[in-house]
Amino acid sequence: MSDNKETTSAKVTRAFAPASIGNVSLGFDLLGAALQPIDGKRLGDWVEVKDAETFSLTVDGTFADRLPTGSDNNIVTKCFEFFQAALADANKAPLNVAMHLHKALPIGSGLGSSASSIVAAFYALNEHANKPFDEDQLLTMMGELEGQISGSIHYDNVAPSYLGGLVLMTGEESPVAVKLPCFDNWYWVVCYSGISVSTAEARRLLPQEYSLSSTLDFGRQLSVFVHSLYAKDEALAAKMMTDVIAEEHRKVLLPRFDDAREAANANNALAFGISGSGPTVFAVARELDDANAIKAWLEKEYIQNEDGFSHVCQLSTQGTQVLPSA
Repeated sequence: MSDNKETTSAKVTRAFAPASIGNVSLGFDLLGAALQPIDGKRLGDWVEVKDAETFSLTVDGTFADRLPTGSDNNIVTKCFEFFQAALADANKAPLNVAMHLHKALPIGSGLGSSASSIVAAFYALNEHANKPFDEDQLLTMMGELEGQISGSIHYDNVAPSYLGGLVLMTGEESPVAVKLPCFDNWYWVVCYSGISVSTAEARRLLPQEYSLSSTLDFGRQLSVFVHSLYAKDEALAAKMMTDVIAEEHRKVLLPRFDDAREAANANNALAFGISGSGPTVFAVARELDDANAIKAWLEKEYIQNEDGFSHVCQLSTQGTQVLPSA
């Protein structure tokens, strides 16, 4: 008899967390956007939690074979261990569960792959435990685990994946992040080239110090961008969406990046940039025809191998959600 044998009344909770764009060009570590393909497909990972006598983790999905071998090395196992410790610190009963990860996002893609797994895991665990932790407590846990992978704690993938929409990080005090208004008519084209870029390595490419002029540009752009969202000024918002912090240093890791920008601009892109650390790039378009033309060029010219893909998206306003159990 298996140690993990379920009873007929075993509780099952499954959560889906969408892919995300970190930085959104102008907001290094401070802005993030959750994605939903307009064709209705899910772009993200899901995690299942079910009652069991002993813990185990199973994994499937398109990119499951790219994960570290052994369940002890999987970030979902680390989420479970972190959550158990948090329950103990809060004098709550531990969970007796097994978990399953469906890995649909490629590792090192710039689409918040690790964040999607982390967010789905913590959300499912919290739901399964009858919500012992509030939004900020969960976000803090998510940021801690994400920091173990990237080398520093940042919320620009976990927060939008969890909360949905376009999200501004406020810092470590409550609230950790707030949702911003955005333009419902914007299409967000994302294209993963198929190669992998380490977030930690991409951060090492960045200077330790920036000039006063770059710092002022960064602060001005972010401030004006947030203002333009509330003022509903599309043109001003789009004008601010340039990266003065990371793009110059990171684009060397992305073959044909400059060509992709030129093609996007030729098809009336409002903005173009690196999604997170790359290699995924994103473009913003007002018209669906322009978005589809950008997607077609990227699929033909930017994708490097069979792992690559491209989607026309809008913002996922819901963020993480509970899915029906199979």
